[in-house]
Order: sequence, then C-alpha cells, then structure tokens
Amino acid sequence: MPHSPAVPSGTTRILLADDHALVRRGVRLILDQEPGLQVVAEAGDGAEAVELARAEKPDLAVLDIAMPRLTGLQAARELSRVMPGLRILMLTMYDNEQYFFEALKAGASGFVLKSVADRDLVEACRAAMRDEPFLYPGAVTALIRNYLDRVREGGDVPARAITEREEEILKLVAEGHSSKEIAGMLVISVKTVERHRANLLQKLGLRDRLELTRYAIRAGLIEP
Repeated sequence: MPHSPAVPSGTTRILLADDHALVRRGVRLILDQEPGLQVVAEAGDGAEAVELARAEKPDLAVLDIAMPRLTGLQAARELSRVMPGLRILMLTMYDNEQYFFEALKAGASGFVLKSVADRDLVEACRAAMRDEPFLYPGAVTALIRNYLDRVREGGDVPARAITEREEEILKLVAEGHSSKEIAGMLVISVKTVERHRANLLQKLGLRDRLELTRYAIRAGLIEP
C-alpha cells in the first residue's frame, strides 16, 4: 500500500482492519466524512494490521474481531504491547460477552457492533481519543451482570489499583500529614509508612506528594 497522504494537523489518523472490502468501504465512508477523523491505512487481516500500524503510526486502530491470519483480538494484544500509546476499538458482528471481555483484556478501549456502526462508531472514536471507554448498552449490562455474579459467588472482583491500607495512607499524605504523624495515627512504624508511600508512587506512576494529592482529589478521597 502506498504511503498515506498528508493529513491536516489535529486530525485523528485511523487504521481500519476488516477482511471484507465492502465493510471497510462502508466504515471508511462513515469515518472520512467526519471532521477531524481520517482513515490513513486499510488492512485485510490482523497480521497486515500490525505491519501497517508499525509503518503508518496511526492514532487509532479500528479492528474487526474475526479476521484471518491474526484475529482482531490477537492483533490488539500485539499492538498494545508494541505501541502502548495506540488507541484501539473493536468492531464485531456479534453481541458476544466473551468477545467483549477478551477485547477489554487485549487493550481495546471500545467495542462497536457493526449493525449500529453508523450510529456508534464516530462517538466511539472520539471517546477513545479522549481516553474514555466506549461501550454499547448491551456491553454495559454484561459488565454489571458479570461483576454481580462474581460478587454473589464470592469470586474475585476486579483488582483494585491500591490496597485499602495504601488508600488510607494516600488520604493522610494528601491531607498534609507527615510520615511520623501518619505512623502515630495508624499505629505503625515510620518505615512502614515510607514503604507504603513508595509503593503508591510506583503503582500509580506518580512522582511526588503534589501528584499524590491530585490523584487523591480525582479519586474522591479528599475535597479539592
């Protein structure tokens, strides 16, 4: 495929992968007529999608789930690994819960049914570029049902980013307490407080107390 044409600055460059040329043409029509969205590369299977993504460096990949050579899910896993900044949306014919959960695990930020692509796809692309998930109504229902089933069965619920003790310490750090004060309040050693604090910074990818405080505000642990 020839190198993609120049794209206006600020435009989201999209890689589109589907093994049916007719589907690609329809999806491309939907996307290219939208301001700020442009398909810069098309692939007919998952392996080609990975190759083109490496070559074209798109901002967003829209991948059909069922494709030859590599499926969309396999391609998504590979792309998440080699291009962590790439946003990924999955396209599917089937409202299948298993596909949906696998897509989330593979690093996709959204899941769009082909039957309603004309309604949902543009919104899904815009959400992905804002780093927001896009889920069609049936997928939201599936997520909630899956979560409630696991709670009811006493199974594991999705892992929290931080432990309850770390959350406790994060809140106190964000409120401005020193390690010594926190140690006294929680009846633990200063060394333990410092270890928890270091773990928090590492887990959350933050650098200092100011960033911890901002995180605590976003997480609703303290008032701004």
